[in-house]
Amino acid sequence: MSYQKLSRDQIAKRVAQDIPDGAYVNLGIGLPTKIANYLPDDKDIFLHSENGLLAFGPPPAASEEDPELINAGKEFVTMLEGGSFFHHGDSFAMMRGGHLDIAVLGAFQVAANGDLANWHTGAPDAIPAVGGAMDLAVGAKKVFITTDHVTKQGEPKIVAELTYPVTGKQCVDRIYTDLCVIDVTQDGLKVIEKVEGLSFDELQALTGATLIDATQG
Repeated sequence: MSYQKLSRDQIAKRVAQDIPDGAYVNLGIGLPTKIANYLPDDKDIFLHSENGLLAFGPPPAASEEDPELINAGKEFVTMLEGGSFFHHGDSFAMMRGGHLDIAVLGAFQVAANGDLANWHTGAPDAIPAVGGAMDLAVGAKKVFITTDHVTKQGEPKIVAELTYPVTGKQCVDRIYTDLCVIDVTQDGLKVIEKVEGLSFDELQALTGATLIDATQG
């Protein structure tokens, strides 16, 4: 069967649909920052950035960028009415203190039990980039992961056990890939959505951990 992978923007748009009204949300560097472009206007969602922003909005129009208003990925943002900026230390206190409802992060690997690896591949020449990932992984009430389903070399990123250095243990609640959406549960990895034309067996063959098909009914 033929199928079309989701683009990075399509993944971001899909995640945005699951963020509830009134949520305080941290968007990690990379793909997660795109989610700000797709948040519905009829919901009040408060975006947090670890460099010290709360209640920021999408990127500004060209030529209207403010060099003092950037997110953790060094991308220009706008501030919503009532938004604020503050010291980096206060921002991490929010992250560590359980004040964020959702953190959306990227990943190198996610294990079947929800363990996350997203700061280092362990390769000798790799540049470690932990940032605030560990704080978010354990501090946020829920952790959503956005990632390609496999690496550029075709290796599974969803695995039975991590082989890369751990960011957080049993912290992941939901995984959004370019092929599917997976809930991490006590019963295992439940596939709740997959792209049209992709069979469950094909998806399982691209995954390094056992999946449960929850797309029926």
